[in-house]
Amino acid sequence: MREYLLVFLVAAAATYLLTVIAREIALRTGAVAKVRDRDVHAVPIPYLGGLAMLGGLVTAYVVARELPFLSTSQPFVFRDAGIVLIAGALICAVGVLDDLFEIDALTKLGGQVLAAGFLIAFGIQFFFFPGPDNVQYTIDSAQGALLTGFVVVATVNAVNFVDGLDGLAAGVVGLGAAAFFVYCYQLSSFNNVTLATTGALLSASLAGACAGFLPHNFHHARLFMGDSGSMLIGLVLSASTVTLTGQFTPRQITEGAAGSQASFLPTLLPVLLPVSLLIVPILDLVLAVVRRTRAGRSPFAPDKQHLHHRMLEIGHSHRRAVLIMYLWAALVAFGTVLISLYSDEPWMWTVVSVMAAVTIAATFLLPRLHRPDGPTSAPGPPTGPPTGVDPGSPPGQSVPEGA
Repeated sequence: MREYLLVFLVAAAATYLLTVIAREIALRTGAVAKVRDRDVHAVPIPYLGGLAMLGGLVTAYVVARELPFLSTSQPFVFRDAGIVLIAGALICAVGVLDDLFEIDALTKLGGQVLAAGFLIAFGIQFFFFPGPDNVQYTIDSAQGALLTGFVVVATVNAVNFVDGLDGLAAGVVGLGAAAFFVYCYQLSSFNNVTLATTGALLSASLAGACAGFLPHNFHHARLFMGDSGSMLIGLVLSASTVTLTGQFTPRQITEGAAGSQASFLPTLLPVLLPVSLLIVPILDLVLAVVRRTRAGRSPFAPDKQHLHHRMLEIGHSHRRAVLIMYLWAALVAFGTVLISLYSDEPWMWTVVSVMAAVTIAATFLLPRLHRPDGPTSAPGPPTGPPTGVDPGSPPGQSVPEGA
């Protein structure tokens, strides 16, 4: 646990420091988010936060290879983690091009599929699917490839869609990564196998990168992660969950703390964990697609009716809306992990129920008890554009903020 904590801290520190460099690069290259009617920021903000997050992930990976315990792990642990980081660098590069030149949606989708295909080509994919009554269904390589590609691309786009308020995407993914780390670590402990796994290493690094980026990105943001960041963290989160099925047997994954197989839900949840960790942004993605297609518009056409926009409309301030979205993300992510690992423990349902009650109360009661801090669009100081930004300069990428 201490080495994983160090990996988390290294990723956080490296990302925090590299963010300053990424911001300078964005200002010099013109990768800046112009202000539009559907956005909630009121001054141009630089992009390319994904470069800092990628740097934080790579730094954590390099340090982890030198740690006493992790360095003695099975070779496939760092091999698989390295493949995920290479795929992350590939999709981050696509995001950088989008931040700079605003590439079309089809080209961006092609880049996402290419990164997912890279993972699959090097053996990072689903191999089985658990069912009820301790039955495991082995899937062939083609089926596993299709399922893996769908999960990775869907998660990447879900994170991209939810990146609409300062600090929202980084916080949601960071919480999901932290929950998945707990799942990997406890799953190893319950089965008396090595605690050094690719999923635990990647999720600890990802949680750290998100934590290091948040001080620069929380309201009022000085830097946006852009597509380079949202697609990167979406890929790393989904890929880290996929590695689980290649490093544990089906029986080990489907058995919880008490080894109970009495319920179908605990056996199914681990496989659905990539989706459940991001159920809030995925729900937002599905609603956006339905809403836009019903109106006769493209599913990729931007609007201002996302869940985070609705939070602002019912009376939450910008920061409070983000914190409440964190609560929902934590409820789903940690609730899923608790149900998967402790399905036979009575206290588990009490904890999940309390978490749900607090989250629902905060969502619907706080707007009636407290007025927002001020206009949600007010940027506060500074009152002008960031130094070196020409408000009339060509836009960078079509911001995920409100996408």
